[in-house]
Amino acid sequence: MNKAYWLHAAILGSMSTLPSNALAQNSDPAGTDNPNEIVVTAQNRTERLQEVPIQVSALNSEAIGDAGIKSTADALSQIANASFDRGNNYRSNYITMRGLTQLNNADPPVAFVVDGVPQTNQESIGVALFDVERIEILKGPQGSLYGRNAVGGAINVITKEPTNDLSGFWNLAVSKGETVDASAGVSGAIVDDVLLFRVATTYKHSDGLIRNSFRGDHSDYIDHDYTFRGRLIAKPSDALKIDLRAEYNKYAAGGNYYSAVFSGDPNDFVDPQANLPGLTSGSVTDLTAKIDYDLDFATLTSISNYSDFKLSARSDGDIRNPVTSPGGFFGLGFQLGQGQDLKRRIFSQEIRLVSRSDQPLRWLVGGYYLDTDRSLRSRFFFDFNGQPSQIDSPANLFLDNNEGNDNRAYAFFGQVDYDILTNLTLTGGLRYDNDRRVQTNLNSNTVRKARFDRLQPKVTLAWKPGDNKLIYATFGTGFRSGGFNAPNAPVPVFASETLSNYEAGFKTQFLDRRLTVNGAAFQTDVKNYQFFYLDTASGAQIIDTIGKVRIRGLELELIASLADRLEASVAVGVIDSNIRNSVFAADIGNRAPRTVPFSTTSSLQYKPSLGGDVEGLARVEWQHFGKKYWGADNVAVQNPYDIVNARLGVNFGQFGVYGFVRNLLNDKYYGEFFQPKYSGLDIFIGYPGAPRSFGVEMKMSF
Repeated sequence: MNKAYWLHAAILGSMSTLPSNALAQNSDPAGTDNPNEIVVTAQNRTERLQEVPIQVSALNSEAIGDAGIKSTADALSQIANASFDRGNNYRSNYITMRGLTQLNNADPPVAFVVDGVPQTNQESIGVALFDVERIEILKGPQGSLYGRNAVGGAINVITKEPTNDLSGFWNLAVSKGETVDASAGVSGAIVDDVLLFRVATTYKHSDGLIRNSFRGDHSDYIDHDYTFRGRLIAKPSDALKIDLRAEYNKYAAGGNYYSAVFSGDPNDFVDPQANLPGLTSGSVTDLTAKIDYDLDFATLTSISNYSDFKLSARSDGDIRNPVTSPGGFFGLGFQLGQGQDLKRRIFSQEIRLVSRSDQPLRWLVGGYYLDTDRSLRSRFFFDFNGQPSQIDSPANLFLDNNEGNDNRAYAFFGQVDYDILTNLTLTGGLRYDNDRRVQTNLNSNTVRKARFDRLQPKVTLAWKPGDNKLIYATFGTGFRSGGFNAPNAPVPVFASETLSNYEAGFKTQFLDRRLTVNGAAFQTDVKNYQFFYLDTASGAQIIDTIGKVRIRGLELELIASLADRLEASVAVGVIDSNIRNSVFAADIGNRAPRTVPFSTTSSLQYKPSLGGDVEGLARVEWQHFGKKYWGADNVAVQNPYDIVNARLGVNFGQFGVYGFVRNLLNDKYYGEFFQPKYSGLDIFIGYPGAPRSFGVEMKMSF
């Protein structure tokens, strides 16, 4: 923390000591270059960000470019009380928001929505963000609008629409580790004002940065990860808009590069040393049709989506090698490998009717249907030669779990906003979710069924005591469906996670909107808090529940235009989680798993005019993460760490060149850490975080 103190002090000092007239020298506060004036669709209708009674952070396309945001992890780094960690295979991720966290093979705690389509699986959240118009991050349960997975919040991604005029862009970044990250796109009209198109693509390759000390190579390599996206918008009439979207992603990269931490200390940072290399490969096909029809009194919207996801992962099972650990798995004298083959096909359909916004009574109603077919085969095998291909030899298999899971879910939702007075609005929302799950043991053909459902009300009272001031109080509920563990797991079924959230917050702007101060205090009471561990005896990844968890928190956000073209921001998050009830009596009173009690994120950015249409950019960011409590027993605690990113460049109108560095201080941390009681192994294991990297980026648009 001391290494980055100068940065935090500089940002806070500049915000508090510059004279107030310096804050009034920026451009027109109503201009689109003011980040506080972003228009969002967080509640499925167009609203000014500061008038939405939810803690929302929004990034427009300019802010996304200035910060060099290219992934979900980059976007979440801009807000407090949220984190994005890597673990398991290449596409796995762990989003934690307001004390609620992601689990393997379970629904995420945050609704991730791209162009109106919820991404209902863990692997579809940590994706490349390219050709994006806006990112909205909502905190707190948003079930009445975003569904059962929005227990911790929602991330709403809006990609750029096709344009009437011919335009395009390309972007190329080259950085340490022979890393290449490129994207390009073009847009225009097939028939002016009637039929518009947009195509975009992104590609990434890297030799990696995290060294395997036994093999001598880099475990986090990316052989290829590319995506093609196409959009076609038809406007046959003023009332009708048809938006068709297709996307294909294919990848092959390293994964499961855990380190064996023999000391058991989560602050002992060691390289991976497994003999069997990790590999993740797969593809995603995504097709979406969105239709909007203006009925004058309301807009009718239909969103249909089909997604086909395939993933294959191979890696070391004992996380060691036969040279430095000849005892092998549990000292039994042999090495293990592991692998998963996952296939998922999803069809979803949403229909909603949204009233006009220019009236005191505003409403929306809708329905949602989800059909998921998922198959998962998990295998452990004896490792004789360090090659992943051994998994295909039946004689080598140690454990073989093969399951099929079908999920049929539907939901009905609605929300009403009524202006009791011109400055007092009451909002009521209600959602009902019903999940029907069927699991088939493909080894024995045994079948089991379960149903999970929940009614989720939400009530908000918002008061505007003056211009650019909003005070609100809200009560909301959340629901994350239960489900089945592997057929032979000792915990066959895990319960639904439900919660009640009580929140009071405010949004204010001062000095002609040059200074924004937003904040909230909340208490979330969680029943059946879901957590994850691995059971070695069955070879199964287990989801289980903690009876009751209370989470209390505070959030404060400041954004200031300090002078012409000089902006600063600071966000602070505090989380106090407490296990109130558990089958393990020793855990009662402890913090919930993966909890970070204190976190901050801040930035300082200057964009000077260098003459004509030439503009400079100097930006520095600091993210501070406090202590992290990995398990429910609170034994493994990771010390605080800091991530400092910097960006410096020049934009010559349509062309820009930038230098950047990530994790400038090269702070070490684990993105995931398991004790033996949770890893199912006889050792502690940690997933190393990304080390320092630096590079150059070039952009061009036309």
